[in-house]
Amino acid sequence: MSDNGRVSTSTDGLISAARQAAKEGKRGSPPVHLWDPPYCGEIDIVIKRDGTWFHEGTPIGRPGLVNLFASILKREGDKHYLVTPVEKVGIEVEDAPFVAVDFETGPNGIAFVTNVDDRVTAGPEHPIRVDLAQDGEPSPYVEVRRGLEALIDRKSFYRLVEIGEERDGVFGLSSGGAFFPIIAATGLD
Repeated sequence: MSDNGRVSTSTDGLISAARQAAKEGKRGSPPVHLWDPPYCGEIDIVIKRDGTWFHEGTPIGRPGLVNLFASILKREGDKHYLVTPVEKVGIEVEDAPFVAVDFETGPNGIAFVTNVDDRVTAGPEHPIRVDLAQDGEPSPYVEVRRGLEALIDRKSFYRLVEIGEERDGVFGLSSGGAFFPIIAATGLD
């Protein structure tokens, strides 16, 4: 570990372990929720609010590598980690680790696609929530997996508002048998 508390080794070992975990997982994400390896320190990876991943200040330009890292991402409390069966390293996430870049509606509800190719249908297991900043600007999210959320991008949020509905004085969205409040209906005026 370096003097600043960051892991000083290269990411090669992490990439190799992630690839092996992905092979073992075969379909879907590896079972990171079952892994509890020792904490090995922080690594200089930052996920920006727009979903861009940076390593040592440089954007990671290979989508396959970003998707691989995203598959071994785990959240514990307010901290995010890249986890393999043998190690856990902390990373920085500015907002949500993923961005919901599109959606479509269907008989099961609102199906989102993220910047790392996750696909989830909003419902009780994948709730939508909206935080309001002090200036009143909404920050909408959908849970992707095990506490990891995607920030819903602006264009998608505007489209969602167009299909929203009012129930009992609350404006929100219906999906997967659940209703997700966005704002009091009086705030729409």
